[in-house]
Amino acid sequence: MLLNEEATLALIALAGLGCQWIAWRIKLPAILLLLLCGIVLGPVGGVIHPEVLFGDLLFPLVSLAVAIILFEGSLTLHFNQLRDISKVVRRLVSLGAIITWVVIAAASHWLIALHWDMSFLFGALVVVTGPTVIVPMLRTIRVSARIGNVLRWEGIVIDPIGALLAVLVFEWIISSNAGTGAFSHAAWLFAKVVFVGGFTGAAAGYALGVVLRRHWLPEYLQALGTLASVLAVFTLANTLVHESGLLAVTIMGMWLANMKGVETEDILSFKENLTLMLISALFIILAARLDLEQLWQLGMPALALLAVIMFIARPLAVWASTLGSDLTKRERAMIAWIGPRGIVAAAVSSLFALRLEQNGLEDADILSTLTFAIIIGTVVFQSATARPIARYLGVADPEPNGFIFIGANRVARELAKIFQQNKLPVLLVDPSWENIRDARMAGLRTFHGNPLSRHADTYLDLVGYGRLLALSPQRELNVLASLRYRPEFGRRNIFALQTSKDTRSSQKQVISADYQGRYLGSWEGDEALTFSKFSSLLSQGARLRTTKLSEDFAFEQWWKQHSSSRYLLFAISPKGQVEIFSNESNPQPKANWILISLDVEVETEADKAQKTVERSAS
Repeated sequence: MLLNEEATLALIALAGLGCQWIAWRIKLPAILLLLLCGIVLGPVGGVIHPEVLFGDLLFPLVSLAVAIILFEGSLTLHFNQLRDISKVVRRLVSLGAIITWVVIAAASHWLIALHWDMSFLFGALVVVTGPTVIVPMLRTIRVSARIGNVLRWEGIVIDPIGALLAVLVFEWIISSNAGTGAFSHAAWLFAKVVFVGGFTGAAAGYALGVVLRRHWLPEYLQALGTLASVLAVFTLANTLVHESGLLAVTIMGMWLANMKGVETEDILSFKENLTLMLISALFIILAARLDLEQLWQLGMPALALLAVIMFIARPLAVWASTLGSDLTKRERAMIAWIGPRGIVAAAVSSLFALRLEQNGLEDADILSTLTFAIIIGTVVFQSATARPIARYLGVADPEPNGFIFIGANRVARELAKIFQQNKLPVLLVDPSWENIRDARMAGLRTFHGNPLSRHADTYLDLVGYGRLLALSPQRELNVLASLRYRPEFGRRNIFALQTSKDTRSSQKQVISADYQGRYLGSWEGDEALTFSKFSSLLSQGARLRTTKLSEDFAFEQWWKQHSSSRYLLFAISPKGQVEIFSNESNPQPKANWILISLDVEVETEADKAQKTVERSAS
């Protein structure tokens, strides 16, 4: 079935949206569904024919899209992160990457019979894992925090590094092919590509950074100006020296990300949204070009290569990178098991295949087919086996009992300190540096940033946390955070403090309970526990109290004595399980449970003095 151009473009857009939504719901990397959808609509169904749809524009469109993807990836590489991350991660993205590259290159040469140049290019392409495939997998398998941190940071850091390696190998191949065959001439062409690409990218990054730092562009034009600059630099570099554009935009993003005084959060947010749209459409289009017959012909050699990548290259790289570390053998084995390939490999391999075909290089046509096969193989196999392997090795987290706090204000800090005293993991998330600073001074774990940002999607570690407490004084932030994290925690594990808006608003203005968590606190009186009341009571001297129940002092007795003077908030079982009192649930704690409540009977200075006198008299 052949659709007209408008219908085909609309179908690609809807298919991309559908794949992203399904991936979000079932917590699988979206790239897997996008590639499978492209194969179904392309070579299987015959609905999409990219060459017919785009004609001569296919190559320029893919080139520009990949340039934007590489720029967005490099924009996330901050050099200070390399100092902050662990030694294991630094080794994985340096020594481990080199080992993986060499092993895969050798295996693809001997198993697939690729030329050595193409083998090293293929090896460079599939070195990269990337956060877009690692993060959804970690949220599904729930490994221990140490393993999750290593895998997540490896994916974040190696994304732009691997892309840069692939670009350099590609430039070498193009330079060698364009030369007279002499090594010196090929080296000269390669040096020109690296110099022009590096210089152009650095100069453009510095110039754009100055423009942004001095606010010569209004804020609403900064994202558009950055996009236009990326496309212009890519084209300019390619015009000066053929094939230097990808290196230029990669260097440009890295320079801009590390330039002092330049705020890139808004630009990065725009680029992430644009990249998401490009990826959704690009991978469907690229997968639609796959030659299934060629894929079947690869057969057993391709499966053997997949096995080498997963069971030889990855374990060898992890073993070398973790020597002398405090990771256990089981933790190392789990890290070695997980290494799915993702977006950079798919996007860049397709572009390189197109360009190498134009230059008449042997084996160029097989490059993207083989890369897509490795991506699908690693994602499917590791998604299916990672959780059972984690359980077998004993590195899977038990049912998460930690708490994410939306807000690091005083209310959140006081509750978090009580939790931490009872050995419950806590993480306070707040965009306010003042609140974060006070929380850190109190010894609490924090995340500085907006919980709704793309930054939080990538860097906020949810491993070990099973409940969310929305304790911001802003009702809208509480509601949005509840909606954003409902897929991870479920509505029954999301709680919030009411705000004054919730209690004063009419039914027309009250936000539906379907869009927010359950309200925290149980109280015998009519007045609900709101954030402003909680905060006011604390400032007046009210205290959070813990009470351990026993056979002689049961919950019913506690309730008779204190239900009119305390808000009952939490109950902790002897096994560390937390039950939460809310407008929808009233647990029945038993002996040896610990109750956490807010004592609303504020003790004045006169009361304290009277008690001191009474104690002295007695």
